[in-house]
Amino acid sequence: MTWVKRIRRDLVHGGSERGSTSLELTILFPVRLLLVFALVQFGLWFHARGLALAAAQEGVSAARLYQATPGAGVDRATAFIAAHGSDTLLEAQVLDGSTATRVRIEVTGRALSVLPGVAGLAVSQHAEGPVERFTVGVP
Repeated sequence: MTWVKRIRRDLVHGGSERGSTSLELTILFPVRLLLVFALVQFGLWFHARGLALAAAQEGVSAARLYQATPGAGVDRATAFIAAHGSDTLLEAQVLDGSTATRVRIEVTGRALSVLPGVAGLAVSQHAEGPVERFTVGVP
């Protein structure tokens, strides 16, 4: 039987489904693998984002204390990142945008990437609060 007759017979009679599972796996496996990598990458980004926010909040709580040194917030945020997430939050930078009455600490960096050689997603979080000061009550 020639291939033309075989195709005509398969079209008329429903044909054979041999090899369809292999074809489905070949098409669907990369898509599923991509979805798994995307979920893991999103989880790493979300964790790095939470870590950056916690470091910024630690820096603000240290810098807004009464008579705190000028670099106390940056030092505390940097120490927090080193202790809790130096392997998750890469290229971390702590920036101090404080004024005389408000403390603002910003933490930026990159999340760990699932794919080697590909830069992770950017992370930027900040926290701020008023500087503590004592006032005299009115009698």
